[in-house]
Amino acid sequence: NDIEFILSYYYNMDEYARFSSSVGKYVGYTEYGVKNAERWNKDASYLAALRAQKETYCKNHIDAY
Repeated sequence: NDIEFILSYYYNMDEYARFSSSVGKYVGYTEYGVKNAERWNKDASYLAALRAQKETYCKNHIDAY
C-alpha cells in the first residue's frame, strides 16, 4: 500500500502534468497541462491501464529495490 506509480510530463524542466496512482487520474500544473489532463482523463480505458501499472510494474520490481 505504500507504493505509488507516478508518470510525470516535463517541458523545459517544468512539470506540466502528472498521473499518480494514489489520485487515479491526471493533474495539470500549467494551462497546457490542465488542458491535456482533462483530455487524458476522459479516456477511461487509458486511465485503467495506468492504474494497473502499479500492480504490473511496481509490485513486480519491489524485491529488486
